Amino acid sequence: MVDVSAKEVTHRVATAEARVRLPGNVASALRESGHRTKKGPVFDTAIIAGVMAAKRTHDLIPFCHPLPLDKCAIDIDHTRKSEIVIRCQVSVHHRTGVEMEALTGATVAALTIYDMCKALSHDIEITSVRLVEKAGGKRDFKRKA
Repeated sequence: MVDVSAKEVTHRVATAEARVRLPGNVASALRESGHRTKKGPVFDTAIIAGVMAAKRTHDLIPFCHPLPLDKCAIDIDHTRKSEIVIRCQVSVHHRTGVEMEALTGATVAALTIYDMCKALSHDIEITSVRLVEKAGGKRDFKRKA
């Protein structure tokens, strides 16, 4: 692990997103069912899974510091015809950033959607997992649209 003991404690925030592309028939079936499958409420389950994963990032990614997260919020948007957009925002007061926690939360939420919908089709794609913005460390970052 990198030694962060000399860094200043600051408020750090990161937002990541993942996209899930669904075949048209799966997107329609999901909307018509109120975003439920035989496994249960897809989006609610994905949110819980994403938050749990963000909190456990240090157990999944070698050399990540365990962080006492102040906030982890996941928003899932299915307004596009056959695409679901997952955004995960994480914040902490600490000496190191939360980019990996935000990326992990968004990714695991996307994987959960895949898992809960795979009985409808295996032609589901998880795409474009990326950091959207971060603030509070040495350098801020904001992805251009």
